[in-house]
Amino acid sequence: MPFPDRTILRAAGLTKRYRHVTALRDVGVSVHAGEVLGLIGPNGSGKTTLLECLAGVLPSDEGTISVDGHTMTAAERSSLLFYLPDAIAPWPAQTVRWALDFTGGFFGADRSAAGVRDEVMRRLDLGPLLDVAVGALSKGQRKRALLAVALLMPHPVLLLDEPFEGLDLRQSRDVGELLRDHARAGRTLFLSIHQINEAARVCDRFVLLSQGRVCGEGTLEELAGLVAARGGAPEAVDLEQVFLALT
Repeated sequence: MPFPDRTILRAAGLTKRYRHVTALRDVGVSVHAGEVLGLIGPNGSGKTTLLECLAGVLPSDEGTISVDGHTMTAAERSSLLFYLPDAIAPWPAQTVRWALDFTGGFFGADRSAAGVRDEVMRRLDLGPLLDVAVGALSKGQRKRALLAVALLMPHPVLLLDEPFEGLDLRQSRDVGELLRDHARAGRTLFLSIHQINEAARVCDRFVLLSQGRVCGEGTLEELAGLVAARGGAPEAVDLEQVFLALT
């Protein structure tokens, strides 16, 4: 359940340029504690760039990222946020078991929470893959293994780039339910998603991104109200319709 009165992270005026291309333009977004926030936009809209700027992987050219009203230090960012990129295959010669043990040890995951690890592995069906090399996994298998890494991290906020990419329908539903359960337990998730149906099913609020600009932020009802305020059809309460109307 989201807590709209508790902004755990705020970005303002984020701009990122690559020579003559502006990937982000004056982007502002707020992330509320305990919510699943969906970053929705087509390929090339700047979703990954925004997550990388928030995580500190990529420096922004302008703008601020703040927590509790002050600009975040590097130490605050590294302790608050864990970023999982899309389409990576780290440690290809190592097994899934090794990857889970290594990342858990490196980031200080709570070893006493063995039941949490067992539950995550069960729900992501990783048992048969624990002794398989990361480089030998299929796209969907690798996605599930890396999602387990992220969910077992101690960070309060997870930034997940395309968490449903490579998953089949059943796996997508299972992962969506798992993410919702982690949010209900108090964790905050910011998901970059291009599958609008998945976003509508999993997320509490949405950030609509198009050509590097935020076109709307809020719940589906709030975004539909924005469409109506701009002269659009007031009955546009489907996320796909709302996205098309605002972008």
